Amino acid sequence: MSDRIYNVLFLCTGNSARSILAESILNEDGKGRFRAFSAGSQPKGEVHPMALEVLKSMGFPHEGLSSKSWNEFSGPDAPQLDFIFTVCDNAAGESCPVWPGTPVTAHWGIEDPAAVAGEGQRMAFIQAMRFLRRRIDLFRALPFASLDNMTLAARLKAIGSEAGASEGVPE
Repeated sequence: MSDRIYNVLFLCTGNSARSILAESILNEDGKGRFRAFSAGSQPKGEVHPMALEVLKSMGFPHEGLSSKSWNEFSGPDAPQLDFIFTVCDNAAGESCPVWPGTPVTAHWGIEDPAAVAGEGQRMAFIQAMRFLRRRIDLFRALPFASLDNMTLAARLKAIGSEAGASEGVPE
């Protein structure tokens, strides 16, 4: 097994729910092999309270998470990114910054749990976490060293089509 640590950025427009969940899941489940970050094109400036509550209740890291701009990851001092995943359809359709290096990208659209009002919101967040964790598990299982970038990109796109994919997936 390689000692390489892969840097992964999860993007969503507001960076307050789905991308935050994904960041926490990969940092926990991929410890020692992956370092995850999250950002948004129009960050809300705060993490959705239900995202923090669900992460905490499921035993995932929830402290220190923040809603931030994707510009933090496009400058010369940014970590060298290996993978970038959009987890909302709006972010996938936006013009992204030019990322340093040559990160492999894919769209993993998940319905927005924050859009659910009332008592169903907690369940929507739990469902979003399940979908994201399934995709992250499939991602972590890939044999990175033996895949060329084109094959890897195709596999990542297929992972984005797993259960829970949102309907408006841009091509």
